[in-house]
Amino acid sequence: MKKALATLLIASMAIASLAACGGTTTSGTGTTETAVDESSVYDNTISAEESALAESNTDTSVSQDTKAETSAADSSVAEEAEEENYETGDASLDNPRNQDDIGENELLVVSFGTSFNDNRRNTIGAIEDALEKAFPDWSVRRAFTSQIIIDHVKSRDGEEIDNVKQALDRAVANGVKRLVVQPTHLMNGLEYTDLTEEVSQYADAFDKISIGEPLLGTDEDFKSVEEAITGATASYDDGQTAIVFMGHGTEADSNAIYSKMQENLKADKYDNYYIGTVEATPSVTDVLEQVKAGDYKRVVLRPLMVVAGDHANNDMAGDEDDSWKSIFEAAGYNVECVLEGLGSVDAIHEIYVAHAQKAVDEALS
Repeated sequence: MKKALATLLIASMAIASLAACGGTTTSGTGTTETAVDESSVYDNTISAEESALAESNTDTSVSQDTKAETSAADSSVAEEAEEENYETGDASLDNPRNQDDIGENELLVVSFGTSFNDNRRNTIGAIEDALEKAFPDWSVRRAFTSQIIIDHVKSRDGEEIDNVKQALDRAVANGVKRLVVQPTHLMNGLEYTDLTEEVSQYADAFDKISIGEPLLGTDEDFKSVEEAITGATASYDDGQTAIVFMGHGTEADSNAIYSKMQENLKADKYDNYYIGTVEATPSVTDVLEQVKAGDYKRVVLRPLMVVAGDHANNDMAGDEDDSWKSIFEAAGYNVECVLEGLGSVDAIHEIYVAHAQKAVDEALS
C-alpha cells in the first residue's frame, strides 16, 4: 500500500472518490447533487480543503500534528486517484487567475485547493470575486498550496493554477510593487507559517509585502463566523431540527477552537447547534449523544470547512455505515446533508475582505 501510495503521489494524482448523500443533499447552487470532489482539509482549509483546521498562533505543539494532517489530506486525495468516474463540473467556467498584466498592486489569494471544478468556483472563486469587488485597484490572483491538486487539474482539465512560488515569480516578472497575500486558511497553523516563510523569501523583490490573517483568530472573528453559519442555516431552524457542523479536528491543543465555537453558540442561545470533528473530539458519537438529549426529528449536516471536499462528501454525507449521515439515520433521524463549504457564504467573504483590508492598509502605509 505504501509503495502504491508513493507511486500515486509521484504521479501527482489527486482525486477522492465521492459518495452521494442518500438523504437530501444540497449543493452550493441549491440543487441536489450526487457527485462532488475531494478537497483536503485546508479548503480547502479547514481542509480546511482542508486538513489542518485547528491550530492557533500560541500553540507551539501544533506543527507535527498539522504536518501529519496535511500529509494525510494529500494522501487521501492520492489514494483514490486511479478512479474518477463522475463529473466534477466545467473547468472552463473557473477563472484560474494566473494572468499577467498585473500592474503595481497585487492581491494574491492562497488556498489549499480542490480539483472539484464547481466546488472550486463556488467557494474559492467566490472569495476571490468578493476580494476583487472590494479592491478594484488591486489585481487579484490565485495560488494553491497542494501541488497534487494543481497537477491533477492540469492533466485532467488543462487548467493551469499557480503554486505559491509560481505566483510570486509571476508577480516579480510583472513588476508588482505592493503585494498583499490573503490566505483562505481557517487558522494560524503550519500551513500559514509555511506560507509566511515562503513569502518572506521575496521581501527584497517588492516595495511592500503584507499578509492578511486567516478566517479565525480573534474573538471578533469567532463571533462573525458564528453569525455567518447561523445565518446560512436559519431556514432549517424550525424548533425540531438539530443543525450539526462537521469540522476536521486535530489531536493538538488547538482542537479547542471547536469547543470554543460550541460554547459561543450555547451562550447566544443557539441550543440546537452542534459542532463535531472527523479526526478528534467532539466525535460524531459525542455529538449524537448531545442531539439525543434534545427533542429533534431532523438533523441537518454541514461542513465547517471552506470547501465541501472529501470529508464532507464521504465522512459526512457518504453511504458507508460509519458516515455521519448513516449514523444519524440509524438513530432514527431524518437527515439532510448540505454540501456547501464556508467559502460559499457571503458573510464569510466579508470576514476575508475585512482581513485583506488591514493588509492593504499596511501595504499602502
